[in-house]
Amino acid sequence: MFASIRKDKAFYISTIALAAPIVVSQLGHTMVHTADTIIVGQFAGRIPLAAVSLVHAVFMVVLVIGLGIAYGITPLIAQYNGKSDYKECAKLLSNSIWLNVLTGILLFCAVYWGSMYAMQHTDQDPLVVETAKPYLFILGLSILPLMIFNAFKQFTEGLGFTKQAMNITIWGNVLNIIIALVLVRGMFGFPEMGIRGVGIATLVDRILMMIVMAAYVLKSKNFKRYLLDFSIRFIDRTRIKSIFKIGAPVAMQYVFEIGAFATAALIAGKIGALEQAAHQVAITLAAMTYMMASGLASAATIKTGNSFGTANFQRLQKFATVSYRLVLVFMIFWALIFALFNQYLPIVITQDSEVIAIAASLLIIAGMFQLFDGTQVVGLGVLRGMGDVNVPTAITFIAYWIVGVPSAYVMGLVFGWGIQGVWYGLTLGLLTSTALLYWRYKTIIRQKMQSTVRLQTHGA
Repeated sequence: MFASIRKDKAFYISTIALAAPIVVSQLGHTMVHTADTIIVGQFAGRIPLAAVSLVHAVFMVVLVIGLGIAYGITPLIAQYNGKSDYKECAKLLSNSIWLNVLTGILLFCAVYWGSMYAMQHTDQDPLVVETAKPYLFILGLSILPLMIFNAFKQFTEGLGFTKQAMNITIWGNVLNIIIALVLVRGMFGFPEMGIRGVGIATLVDRILMMIVMAAYVLKSKNFKRYLLDFSIRFIDRTRIKSIFKIGAPVAMQYVFEIGAFATAALIAGKIGALEQAAHQVAITLAAMTYMMASGLASAATIKTGNSFGTANFQRLQKFATVSYRLVLVFMIFWALIFALFNQYLPIVITQDSEVIAIAASLLIIAGMFQLFDGTQVVGLGVLRGMGDVNVPTAITFIAYWIVGVPSAYVMGLVFGWGIQGVWYGLTLGLLTSTALLYWRYKTIIRQKMQSTVRLQTHGA
C-alpha cells in the first residue's frame, strides 16, 4: 500500500491542495450553527440550547435543498472547463444565479409556512417551541443571500479556485461570532436578545459574504476569460434544466441524510429535553468532521469531473481511490479524538453536567459512524463527478429511510435503548449507504474501463 502511495504521490498532493480550502469553506456552513450552539449553550441555558437543536433539525432540511441545487453547477463547470469551453461556463453562471434566487425565495416560504408548522406539531416541549420561533424566522431570511453566495462559490470551485471562498468564510465566521456574542449578552448598549441575537448575526454574516463573493468573481482577473460572454440578463431554460437535473438529485441526497438526522433530533425530543440537548452537543461536534469530509468529496467531484469530461477513466480511478484513502485516514484520526476526549469535548459547548455525561457517551458512537459517514460522502462526490446522481439518490433514500430512521426509532423508543439506540440506528444507515455507493462506483468504473478496452481493440 505504501508503495502505491509513493507511486500516486502527485494525485495525493493535488487532491489535498484542492480539498483544503473547500474543507474550510464547507466547514464554514457548520461553523455558523456550531458558533450559535456554543454561544447559546454557554450564555443562555438548557431550554434555548434545546430550541437551537429543534430549529437546526427543521431548518437544515430546508437549507440543504438550497445547497444541493447550488451544487448542480460545479460538475458542469468542471467538465466544460476541461473542454476549454469558457463561453458555456459564463452562461451556466448566469443561469445558476437566477435558479438560486428563485430557490432562495421558495425556501424562505417553505421555512415560514412549512418548518414553523412542523416545529409546532411534532410533540415538542411548548417552551422550547416558543423560544425557537424567532430564531427560525431570522434564519429563513438568511437563505436568499446564502444562495447567491453559493452560486458564485460553486462556480469558482468548479474551476478549481477555492481559496477565496475559504477566506471569505473564515472572516464571515469571525464576524458572526463577534456579533452573536454582542447581541446575546447585550454588550455595548445593545439589549440582551438571547437566541434572536445569534439569528441576526447569521443573517448579517451571510449578506456580507454574498456581496464580497460576488464582487470577487466579477472583478478578479482570474475569471476574465470565463466572463467575456457573461450577462445577468441571459436566461436559458435548457441550461437551468441541466443545472437542476444535477442539483435536484444532489439536494434530495442531502435531504435524505440530513432529514434522517433531523428526525433523530425529533425522536430525541420525544425521549426528553435533556437528551435532545445532549444530542445537539454531540451532533454539532460530529457535523464538523462530516463537513470536512464533504470538502474532500467536493474535491473528488472536481477531479473526477475533469477526468470524466476528457474520458480519462484511469486517471479518474486514481483520484477516486486517493479520495477514499484520504477520508478513511482523516475519519480514523477524528474517531480516536472523539474516543479519547469524549468527556472533555462537550464542555466547549455546554457546562451542564447532565448534558455533558450523555453527550460523552454519544461521542463514542460518533467515532464509529464517522468512518461510514466520511466514506459515503466521498462516494457521492465521486459519482457526481461522473454525472451519476439518480441511482445514488435512490441509495441514500434506502440507507436512511428504509434502514437508518426505522432502526433509530425501534432501538431508541421500542427497545428502550434511549438516545444511544437512536445513534446506533443512524450508524447502521450510514454503513448501508457506504456499501451501496462503493458498489455503484465500482460497477460504473468497470463498465467504462471495459468499454475503453473494446474501443481500443476495435481501433487496432
